[in-house]
Amino acid sequence: MKKIVAIRGGGDLASGIALRLHRAGFSMIMLEREDPLTVRRNVAFGQAVFDGKTHVAEVNASKVASMDEAFRTISEGAIPVIVEPGDAFLENLEAQVIVDGRMLKSRVPSLMDKTKLLIGIGPGFTVGKNSHAVIESQRGHNLGRVLWQGSAAADSGVPGSIANQNVDRVLRSPADGWLNSDKKIGDSVQRGETIANVGESEIIAAFDGILRGLIHENVALKSGMKIGDLDPRNDVSYVNSVSDKALAIGGGVLEAILSRPELREMIQQ
Repeated sequence: MKKIVAIRGGGDLASGIALRLHRAGFSMIMLEREDPLTVRRNVAFGQAVFDGKTHVAEVNASKVASMDEAFRTISEGAIPVIVEPGDAFLENLEAQVIVDGRMLKSRVPSLMDKTKLLIGIGPGFTVGKNSHAVIESQRGHNLGRVLWQGSAAADSGVPGSIANQNVDRVLRSPADGWLNSDKKIGDSVQRGETIANVGESEIIAAFDGILRGLIHENVALKSGMKIGDLDPRNDVSYVNSVSDKALAIGGGVLEAILSRPELREMIQQ
């Protein structure tokens, strides 16, 4: 059995990482929370927590309950997704590489002594303090760059611009509660149209677009939480397409692993 890469998080960015590593021949397990907060669920392996099985591009994933089941899933050519039991699980997993793709955007405790290579994605990670390497996640000149010293850029609080839309394309919950919507990912919506309700509060489209992402209805929402993604490009094919950002970050992770000679053997066993 090949040695394992553990990826914390099952959202669209973590799934872009998993996709690139899987295509390069790595075996991995993804660790997701019990109630995934993913918005772009059509391109997230973490959706397996809700559905049991899912796929992104040509790669399948299955929810598993144990490492024995995880290894069987790997042997079948799929990616196992387990509800993360906490840091103690990772300490006992003996993963050769841990990638933290949860995008918490806050200071993350260190597990550097539990693995040969701990790779942090984006804000909250500093080389030598809570990671061995950091991958830049902010769009721009440094997106996907591997940092062997220093920290990722701080969270700007402003979503990346798509077709001149940034803040308005990210849908946020107007209140605590539960999502109620007749819309599905991939639906076309018009400016001024109601996309969803949270309690008595409405979420209104600020422009015409395609609903590229929508959080699962079983997730308890907090006011201000990201719950959707409206794409102004009106191309429904993007709904099922892994983003350029996710693939760039995945390429950075692949570079970081292959930069370490002692880890290259992982895909040769």
